[in-house]
Amino acid sequence: MKLAKLLGMFALGAILWAADPTVGTWKLNSAKSKYKVGMAPKEQTLTIGEAGNDLDVMVTGTSAEGTPISTHYTVPAAGGPGKIIESSYEAVSGKRMSANEREVTYTKAGKIALTVHSRVSGDGKTLTVTVKGTDTQGKPVDAVAVYDKQ
Repeated sequence: MKLAKLLGMFALGAILWAADPTVGTWKLNSAKSKYKVGMAPKEQTLTIGEAGNDLDVMVTGTSAEGTPISTHYTVPAAGGPGKIIESSYEAVSGKRMSANEREVTYTKAGKIALTVHSRVSGDGKTLTVTVKGTDTQGKPVDAVAVYDKQ
C-alpha cells in the first residue's frame, strides 16, 4: 500500500514537471514592453491551454487604434505546423527551443509574415515575447512585449 502511494506521488510529480510553463493567462504589461516599430496595443491577453498534444492559443485585446484584437490557433506543444482557427494569417507553425522557450511563425500569402520568440522566466511569472514582422493589420512591428501571469 505504501509503495502504491509513493508511485502515485511520483506520477503526479512527473505530470507537474512535464506541464508546459506557457500554459495559463498572461496580461500585457505596457510599462515593461518596448515597441521600436509599431504601436503597443491598449490592452492584450494571451490565454494558452493544453488540448491533447497541442497548445490552444487565444490572443484578445484592443489595438492602439481601438479596434478589437482576436487571434486563435492550435500548435503542437512539441513543435510543428498548427491550425489557424481565427486570424488574418493563413498558417502558423511552432518550434520548441527549450522547456521555457518557443518560436512561432505566422504565414500570409505563402511567406513568413511574423516571427514571435517567447521565453518564460525561471520563476514562471513573466513571459517575454520578441515580435518582428507584420501584424494582423499589415503594419510593421518590432517589439519586446512583456506579459505577467495572472
